Amino acid sequence: MITFIVFLVLILGLLVALDRFAAGYAERTIGDRVSQQIADQNATSEKPDVTIEGVPFLTQVLDGNYQEIRIQVGDLTGPAGNNKTVRVAGLDVRAHDVAAPLDTIRNGTGDIVAKTVTGTGVIDYPQLAELIGQPGLKLSEKDGKLIGSAPIQALGQTFNVSGAATVAVQNGTVQVRFSDVTADGLPDVPLIRSLLASYVQKISVDLRVPELPLKLAVQKVEPQPDGLRFTAGADNVSLNAGGL
Repeated sequence: MITFIVFLVLILGLLVALDRFAAGYAERTIGDRVSQQIADQNATSEKPDVTIEGVPFLTQVLDGNYQEIRIQVGDLTGPAGNNKTVRVAGLDVRAHDVAAPLDTIRNGTGDIVAKTVTGTGVIDYPQLAELIGQPGLKLSEKDGKLIGSAPIQALGQTFNVSGAATVAVQNGTVQVRFSDVTADGLPDVPLIRSLLASYVQKISVDLRVPELPLKLAVQKVEPQPDGLRFTAGADNVSLNAGGL
């Protein structure tokens, strides 16, 4: 009986080791493919950290369906237009309900498809202010709104102007539009109103988020204490096609 129990423990340990080895191999393969796509998009990043959620892994292989695959990409940096680049801190991607038939895994033919893919990332405020390019501009979040403040020259003096911005997504581009800009101490006269209106135009910006892996498209942007946090998504994404 003791010998049998020891045998079962050894078999169990072997299965666990095999399970983790297989999961590690799959995670490295997915990470390599995501890295290649990022490079193909003229972007750079840290090496993706891939985790296949759910245990045991081998039962998911036999079933041909994976609960969730998590892909974390650090410091994704890519083109933002106008010869500028933008850095996305901590891109966190989740591929859900991934269909990967055993024959596809074994033969390398057919599609591995995630029913849905979602991702979130952050563009910090100092970087956003730099992209806008107005001296002294500081950005922050207050009560869920994007707030901007900056010094301007008027009537031979320096005044601090401030205002809130609306943030929206249009055709994959993040639009930042300031309104209700005010300045303490400035008189409410046509010349000053024109000056403020001109400044509002200068600090409004269309921000292009770097092309994201797995065909993710930006859907929503929200001001958060650490920066603009965007949410992206895609449906029916092939994880083993050439466009991965």
